[in-house]
Amino acid sequence: MARGLPAAFWSGREMVDRLARQSPARLAIGVFASVVAVFAGLLSAPWATATGERASFVDALFTATSAVCVTGLVVVPTGTYWSTAGLVTILVGIQIGALGVMTLASILGLAVSRRIGLTQRLLVTSETKTTRLGEVGSLLRTVIVTSLVLEGAIAAILVPRFLMLGESLGDAVWYGVFYAISAFNNAGFIPTAEGLEPFVSDWWVLLPIIVGVFIGSLGFPVLLNIGSRWRRPSTWNLHSKLTLTTSAALVVVGSVLVAAFEWRNEGTFAPLDWPGTILASLFAGVMPRSGGFSTVDIGEMHEGTWLINDALMFVGGGSASTAGGIKVTTLAVMLLAIVAEGRGDRDVEAYGRRIPREALQVAIAVSLVSATIVLVASLLLLGITGLTLDRILFEVISAFATVGLSTGITPDLPDAGKYVLVALMFIGRTGTMTLAAALALRSRRRVIRYPEERPIIG
Repeated sequence: MARGLPAAFWSGREMVDRLARQSPARLAIGVFASVVAVFAGLLSAPWATATGERASFVDALFTATSAVCVTGLVVVPTGTYWSTAGLVTILVGIQIGALGVMTLASILGLAVSRRIGLTQRLLVTSETKTTRLGEVGSLLRTVIVTSLVLEGAIAAILVPRFLMLGESLGDAVWYGVFYAISAFNNAGFIPTAEGLEPFVSDWWVLLPIIVGVFIGSLGFPVLLNIGSRWRRPSTWNLHSKLTLTTSAALVVVGSVLVAAFEWRNEGTFAPLDWPGTILASLFAGVMPRSGGFSTVDIGEMHEGTWLINDALMFVGGGSASTAGGIKVTTLAVMLLAIVAEGRGDRDVEAYGRRIPREALQVAIAVSLVSATIVLVASLLLLGITGLTLDRILFEVISAFATVGLSTGITPDLPDAGKYVLVALMFIGRTGTMTLAAALALRSRRRVIRYPEERPIIG
């Protein structure tokens, strides 16, 4: 036993290591839930609010979950309800949640043992979808360095603009840092009461936020792969290629469709000039990826725009990213399978690679489980609130996909409705498959396989 460390430390560490080997997903969810509980407790303190009064339990829990799950849905005005200390607490929760609970577990293991052991590598490999354990050390460095560098770059661009708009140096730095962290981590929290609506036509403010949200939604495995082979795009792995192409296509399609529906809407895009409309459309096309910011009143948008946002939010961003949803690679794999079936191809292929059947099975499972969760939660909220389906569905998908966009009904929900959204944000961040693995008592391996027989489909 190492000198200076009590026996309880080593027995606790052995218990954690044993649990990590037996069920890493269950351990991860336990740690994640503990982090949410800690931040809920902090936000319940009197110093966390601007008035000095304690926040209600449901409001503190909702805000803590939204921050740690990098969602951005709020039940109280962020910029005016919380004190500076409360806002800093929210920012810290965003940073911790964005790292991913299994990546965080690996970092904690590294801090204790000063090396990445096999258990920690398996944990972070499960979270980040890396295929080689040797990549995990590089991934952790990429997570930390990329986050700090990109957040710093975004803040460095925003601070001068806020100074030009008449803000004091302290406020300009505060707003720049807050928006940078919130944007890159796809959190969607805003430090002011008016939000980004005053900057609806300001390219200097909105473009860095757009870029930060998009990069953050790609996922660290993609950034690691591209960063190490940026001069040779042809050598990028299949995951990176599918993530980039599908993400770009969704942004273009989403921006065009939103512009088509909102072009003459007096409550949103109609008062804007051409450059402002283009910027607002691009912004609205990127934010459903999980960014959660808005420059116009979502509640004033056309119902068709809500439906477009529902679809974009449900898909979300890249795997092991700060974005939620079923992930763009899930959508890509299913679309490729449809194309292969239509052509009569036996294999699902993309970029000169064959996608294994197991990947398609996981994609279908993730999609169906996610759709079922959205359906059940929508039914619950319909029964609790009596609101219309279009608004309920928008809010449910926004919470489950950890987006944070809202039609404005979340603050007025009864406590029971808020708890439903809390559960959705937690499930959406930890992942449906991770949650299923954590609840499973044991893995099942079949030795005997039954004869094959094809049922009639369609």
